[in-house]
Amino acid sequence: MIGFIGGTGPEGRGLALRFALAGEDVLIGSRDAERAQAAADSVREISPSISIDGGLNADVASRSEIVVVAVPYSAQRPTLEALTEELRGKLIINVVAPLTFSKGNASAIRVEAGSAALEAREIVPDAIHTAAFHNVSAQELLIPNRPLDTDIVVFGDDGVAKGKVIGLAETIKGARGVDGGGLENARYCEDLTALLLNINRIYKAHSMIRIVGI
Repeated sequence: MIGFIGGTGPEGRGLALRFALAGEDVLIGSRDAERAQAAADSVREISPSISIDGGLNADVASRSEIVVVAVPYSAQRPTLEALTEELRGKLIINVVAPLTFSKGNASAIRVEAGSAALEAREIVPDAIHTAAFHNVSAQELLIPNRPLDTDIVVFGDDGVAKGKVIGLAETIKGARGVDGGGLENARYCEDLTALLLNINRIYKAHSMIRIVGI
């Protein structure tokens, strides 16, 4: 079971759709059960045969083996602090990019811990932490039959966990998982999200990344 904490936004719903299409059982979580269920229903409307449901964050965290943290950065600390027991021992995939916006321009936020992923590890030290999917277009994810011409860089200090996430990334048609090294490197892709959003605004596009030479 793959659970999404704060999965009601476009990125969470898009990843939930793609994982469910790959045959995974998926739960979308929220602080509001009705909102979570509405998000799950909206994803199921895209592909009625998939296994997806919604629920409260605590229930989703308890029932899932893999937990995707997809909240806005401003909500990460209070959300995770409320779920430390439920997340104990779970494989966490952090997709949070700390961003701020001014007149439509995106900027990366400096995080005292070094990155959102490292901050999450400080808050929930008893989980297995990885980070990935920062630079994938939510709009493209929500088109179920569209291959994604992108690499997905995965970070983590546990090699087995990182391998699982790379495998999960490659269930998305057209995507390639790339080993980005330890969790301390996650900040580079977190920050890159701001650049891609600004490029998208300039070109009215859904830009993603490819790494060549490997």
